[in-house]
Amino acid sequence: MAETSVAQSAQKVTLATLTAMVVGSMVGAGVFSLPQRFGSETGVAGALVAWVVAGSGMLMLAFVFQTLAVRRPDLDAGVYAYAKAGFGEYLGFFSAFGYWASACVGNVTYWVLIMSTVGAIAPALGDGDTALAIVISSVGLWTFYLLIRRGVQEATAINRIVTVAKVIPIIVFVILAVFYLDPQVFADNWSGGSLGSLYEQVRGTMLVTVFVFLGVEGASVYSRHARRRQDVGRATLLGFAMVLSIFASVTIVSYGILPSDEMAELRQPSMAGVLEAAVGQWGEVFVSVGLIVSVLGAYLAWTLMAAEVLFVAAADHDMPRFLGRKTGADVPGPALLLTTVLVQAVLIVTAFSENAFNFALNLTSALTLIPFLLAAGYALKLALGRDDGWPGGVRREIVIGALATLYTAFLLYAAGLKYLLVSFIVYAPATVLFVLARREQGRAPFTPGELVILALSLAGAVVGIVALVQGWITL
Repeated sequence: MAETSVAQSAQKVTLATLTAMVVGSMVGAGVFSLPQRFGSETGVAGALVAWVVAGSGMLMLAFVFQTLAVRRPDLDAGVYAYAKAGFGEYLGFFSAFGYWASACVGNVTYWVLIMSTVGAIAPALGDGDTALAIVISSVGLWTFYLLIRRGVQEATAINRIVTVAKVIPIIVFVILAVFYLDPQVFADNWSGGSLGSLYEQVRGTMLVTVFVFLGVEGASVYSRHARRRQDVGRATLLGFAMVLSIFASVTIVSYGILPSDEMAELRQPSMAGVLEAAVGQWGEVFVSVGLIVSVLGAYLAWTLMAAEVLFVAAADHDMPRFLGRKTGADVPGPALLLTTVLVQAVLIVTAFSENAFNFALNLTSALTLIPFLLAAGYALKLALGRDDGWPGGVRREIVIGALATLYTAFLLYAAGLKYLLVSFIVYAPATVLFVLARREQGRAPFTPGELVILALSLAGAVVGIVALVQGWITL
């Protein structure tokens, strides 16, 4: 009865509301870091090319998730379900674990950003990576754990505050930056100077574009809420165009305020530093307060989402049964605890990194790429095989699947060997959970094909650990 009423009410969602849901799932804390990340990697020309490449590639991914939601509505266990359906249970498990781990590591960036923001007036917090900053962040994340475990799952009021807090500073920033833009500074930043060739500059920005677009996969989830089915595609296009324009605007107008080498030296959130350079200290305070409120709300939402990924995977028999348990307050307790533990572990690791925020951001993006690549590959496989009796539009689906697959493969290349090896270090130990789930079902731990995948993941992890110990790669 309740499910029927929910379904009926879900059908009343308008195009405008659906578009707002798409925008809200993508605009997060990452946008506040864009000036510094782009200023350290590229000039104006490279930034324009980067947003065209990222926008086109992520749009193809958005279409992939939208298409899969329509073509395979039976796969409703999350993004990882596509990897499982297309490439087997073990890769499906890796996809689920990687998606969960990326959400956890992404949550670390929130605490680093908060501590770095407050660090502007409390030097002991540094850039969010000092011992004091990690201790305070740890207290905060376990406080959230206790709060959520008590049953704080409906965060409507908080989400309203968060939406206002993150949108108003961004709009004000863009308007003021346009007003104070110095054409000469903008022109001097055009080529990127000594930052390398245009290709190298564009490649250097790819991981941050993945990070800020996280949530693009959520658009497909909203399809069941649409009043009209065609509104899903329209909302995807409208919402994506709005988000892309926001990200690109914040990036480009910053080049008219400060030279790129000065932007590269800004502490995070760098948007605050740019606005301070334009209008004075009140600009920094304005952006910083908005960011802190936004990030705290986003942390709550993404912690719930991360725990839900483990819970749903356990319900689908891809994770051990204990992760499918709920408390009396209807909270996935074990999944929430494991989520908080991983966030804590990565938070401690940031103390040993050269740049805590950039390390967490890049690792988040790298971990996300495997689930994205497998989902895109499955969409291409479906289109090429026509194994579900599509009535038409196959050529379009092949093009979309191929472009999305090529784009995510390029992103893995752009991430570089360093983050690929660190990702293996995270992925390989997770196999213990896979083995536990198989044993609970009375099945052999691995098939012959899965043993090959296991060997490759373990080899990657070993090489990654040796590389870290020998100093071949650094965090």
